[in-house]
Amino acid sequence: MIERTGAGPPRRLVVLRHAKSAWPLDVADHERPLAPRGRRDAPAAGQALAEADCLPDLALCSTAVRARRTWELAAAEWDTPPPVRYDRRLYAASPAGLLTVVHEVSAEVETLLLIGHNPGLEELVLALAGDGLDDSLERVRTKFPTSAIAVLSWYGTTWRALTPGTALLTSLTVPRGAKK
Repeated sequence: MIERTGAGPPRRLVVLRHAKSAWPLDVADHERPLAPRGRRDAPAAGQALAEADCLPDLALCSTAVRARRTWELAAAEWDTPPPVRYDRRLYAASPAGLLTVVHEVSAEVETLLLIGHNPGLEELVLALAGDGLDDSLERVRTKFPTSAIAVLSWYGTTWRALTPGTALLTSLTVPRGAKK
């Protein structure tokens, strides 16, 4: 189990993989929209975060259409959505690239939501988690599906203090919206 070794307040990195996307012909990958299932699942992700009392102070979101739409639909489920920053560097980013963007976040932010893509997100969660509750780590190793939400907890005075192996994976949720 990860012990509190760092100084500073408890922090959470909430990692949300974009909802299920469509694959229309002649549409660039960056411009792909959400599929019908994605349009159902993204609001369910927002509801799941609210129910878990895991609403962010700030959201960092890939500029890809499917990630932006996931954010919009999830955030619409909250009374007061936090500010969002769209960052092109999050599109198709490696774990190191994702962590670089996270390290730039202000120390005032205690809960950060990161919305992006696989395989980078899955690899980031596995790199940061030194341990996990229940079977959460094994589940991430098996699959980090669309709309998956991983919550990593750690202590630190700045986001730069978040390094591989220093966080605890406290939950893994895969919200699904109901078919209409």
